[in-house]
Amino acid sequence: MNNSSKKPRTLIFSQRNHRNIMPYLCPHFEFEDLISEMDSVDLLAPRLDLSERRFTMAKQLAYHAPIFLNPGMEKVSIKGTYDLFFAMCGSPMELIRIAQGDWRSKCGKAVCLIDELWVREMAGYGYYLKMLEKFDYVMLYYSQTVEPLSKMINAKCAFLPPGVDAIRFCPYPNPPQRSIDIYSIGRRSATNHKNLLKVAAEEGLFYLHDSLAANRVMNAKEHRTLFSNIAKRSRYFVVNPGLIDQPEVRGGQLEIGNRYFEGAASGTIMIGERPDNAVFEKLFDWQDSLIHMPYHCDDLRDVIGPIEADRDRQDRIQRTNVREALKRHDWVYRWEEILRAVGMESLPAVNDRKANLANLAELTMHADPLEAHAMR
Repeated sequence: MNNSSKKPRTLIFSQRNHRNIMPYLCPHFEFEDLISEMDSVDLLAPRLDLSERRFTMAKQLAYHAPIFLNPGMEKVSIKGTYDLFFAMCGSPMELIRIAQGDWRSKCGKAVCLIDELWVREMAGYGYYLKMLEKFDYVMLYYSQTVEPLSKMINAKCAFLPPGVDAIRFCPYPNPPQRSIDIYSIGRRSATNHKNLLKVAAEEGLFYLHDSLAANRVMNAKEHRTLFSNIAKRSRYFVVNPGLIDQPEVRGGQLEIGNRYFEGAASGTIMIGERPDNAVFEKLFDWQDSLIHMPYHCDDLRDVIGPIEADRDRQDRIQRTNVREALKRHDWVYRWEEILRAVGMESLPAVNDRKANLANLAELTMHADPLEAHAMR
């Protein structure tokens, strides 16, 4: 709960105390932490052991019938009442964890934010999607899923873009040296990766990339801090739409993942596939927000060569990306959208954070150039 002496008005369901924390949950916890700073919050974070047999049984039963057994969640009583219940989940499969307890009767409004839900997979969730009807609003990161889902469930559905702790990722007021030439994290094209390795060896570049498959995070906050510090020290940052390498899952959808917001906030020059998505053009509508690099690119030099030859352009891209993220993509703006949807006013801490963001945005226009190193 935050430090306010007033009675908490928001109850947040969090998966932070589950036994195994997957990397995709870390941005969720980042958002929850910031809401707790900006609002009057109680956190509902029961423990769950995903390895227990009862979890598997409950999950299978919920798919075939509208019966939502406790999957092994710690029982936590909700003593008070709240104006708002808020929960985030990676996919509808996690809704069985939220279905436990009497939060619905204790909260005036309820909002669920779903990270990943593809239209092509909706029919395969069985009765899981019916759990969403306990919520007044269902917010979706995937804009092209909103209309199909709204036709399936009795709840209002709306698009909410991913966000980022733009202050944590901001390289100002003391920009570090950008000693990493190219940073790639997560899904990648085998063709592009091979190409990047070749260019890095020939040009003497520092190409930082995943060398193992991560399925567990030891400490979510430390992970986000480390990730942001690496990004702030990177010149180019590889980004791609969600599940770009799995068209059999996403179908024809091209959706905007977290990486675009994180790359902009840290002041990198983003290179990657441009989502064929009208929402992307609204969210990243400034010049050179993304330097298009096809998912299967023949030569990286063709993409970044013109940028390497223009130091003023590099500096402009980096400054603008940081500034726009501070002005548009911090989690505070996402929280304001949620509050507006349910007819609630924001608390003073929201304006305090927006003032801090505005000050940092102003600083991007006057500080010394973000240090960069030309390709050798």
